[in-house]
This record gives sequence, structure tokens and C-alpha cells, in this order.
Amino acid sequence: MRKICTFRMDDGRPCRMPPRHGRPFCWTHDPENAEAAAEARRLGGMRRRRERSYGAAFAFEGIDSVSAIKRLVEIAITDAFMLENSVARCRILIAGAGIAAKLLEHGDHEERIAALEAAVGGPSETTPTIAFPDPDETDETDETDEEAA
Repeated sequence: MRKICTFRMDDGRPCRMPPRHGRPFCWTHDPENAEAAAEARRLGGMRRRRERSYGAAFAFEGIDSVSAIKRLVEIAITDAFMLENSVARCRILIAGAGIAAKLLEHGDHEERIAALEAAVGGPSETTPTIAFPDPDETDETDETDEEAA
């Protein structure tokens, strides 16, 4: 038979969590952990409130754009800074930094393309839509130019 915590709820029901090794109570109800358990409950409540406020404060609606992905990475990194210093926290921060670097690179490329297009008057209608057009196909503008010459 499985051992359970000896703590009784206000209505008399047992806790049903497994007790700590050599102790009659689970981690939550052990008097030795009262301070740590209270802090865990406080942080859990803060997390739930924070999750509700994230939706309103950040207006996170998905990851369908670069700016939405950037926002998600910012949220994850901010949350990671609140974690206890650990290997997992370091991994999160390094991964977030790598993603942020790629997003910055992508943004830089978009800015450069926009600047180049502005310098040449934007994407023109004569710009081929195919990267490597078929040389056998003649363009109507080429025939008109040849006839005029």
C-alpha cells in the first residue's frame, strides 16, 4: 500500500501526496518547510497573475511575424532572469540570445533591402519575377526595342 501524507484538510480529507522520506508529511505540509512552501505558494500566485497581465500588457497573439517572435523571446528572457541561477537558466539565456541575434540580422537585411529599393526607385515592373528567366522566351519589351532601332 502506498504511503500518503498524514495532513488532513479542513474538511477532514487526507492530503494524498506521498510523504517525504522518513517524515509523516509531504513537502508542502511538512512544518520544516513552512517558509519555503509559503514562498512557493506566493510565487505561484504571482505567476498566475503575471500570466493574465502578460496577455494584456504584451498583447501576445501568436508567432506569425518577426515582431511577435521577438516579443515572445523578450518575455522568455525576462522570465529566465527571474529564475535561480542554474545551468538551465544559462541555457535559456544563451538560446534566447541566439534567436535574438538571428532576428536582429533578419531586421538588418530587411532595412538594407528597403534602402536599396528606395535608392533604385523601388521594385520596378521590369524587374523579372523569376530569378533565372528562360533565355528562349522573348520579352515583349525587347522586341519593341529592337523594332524601334
